[in-house]
Amino acid sequence: MNKNVRYELSGRKALVTGAASGIGLGAATALAQAGAKVAINHLPDDPRGVEAVAALRAQGHDVISAPGRVGVPKETEKMVETAIAALGGLDLLVNNAGTPGTKTSIPIDRLDMVTDEMWDSILSTNLVGVFRASRAAAPALKASRGSIVNTASIAALGLAGSSMAYSASKAGVHNLTRNLARALAPEVRVNAIAPGAVESPWLDWTGQQLKHQVEKSLLKKVGKPSDYADVILFLAFGTEIVTGDMIVVDAGLTL
Repeated sequence: MNKNVRYELSGRKALVTGAASGIGLGAATALAQAGAKVAINHLPDDPRGVEAVAALRAQGHDVISAPGRVGVPKETEKMVETAIAALGGLDLLVNNAGTPGTKTSIPIDRLDMVTDEMWDSILSTNLVGVFRASRAAAPALKASRGSIVNTASIAALGLAGSSMAYSASKAGVHNLTRNLARALAPEVRVNAIAPGAVESPWLDWTGQQLKHQVEKSLLKKVGKPSDYADVILFLAFGTEIVTGDMIVVDAGLTL
């Protein structure tokens, strides 16, 4: 195993939603490098998911594809159940799938740009999808005394985010994390991370926007997917006493 890997996860099984790129792929990669068997969820028509699975397998890692749209009722549950059967159990569910609903940030005063369709898409994927996946995975996670880590956002802390719909969905993830922790205790721990800016294709950042994120942060940097993966693995396997919490991971941006 890579000497830089912090955890020995041989025999552990994980499902990461929204893992074709960004934070999800970073988490799936870190888990696979640590020895876990990982199901990589991705949209059925997203070639990046298939490519990610092939690349990790070529490196000798035990990964499988778990296509499915987390924002669609019943399809989410079927994907989770199929992935758990293929993995042979589940120790960790990373609820990372999400959508900003827009490729560019919407000014907070442009209510006309936040459509009903945008609300439906964002809430179904970012919030209700987390609940659906968690509900479907709960029996397997209880059996293994496993954990759930949700991807929220610093937008959950009352910030504007890419849109008010997105921010509201992530505030809901924060609340849902606490209530799932109550519902699934004592067998399953449930936590979340609140990422700041991340180097990924999530939004079309301009050079000036990225520079602004760096300058505002205390650590003068923008996080990479591997930075967020570090915290996800800590919450999943580095502690046994943290539950219902959300860790802000933003290089000091909100400070």
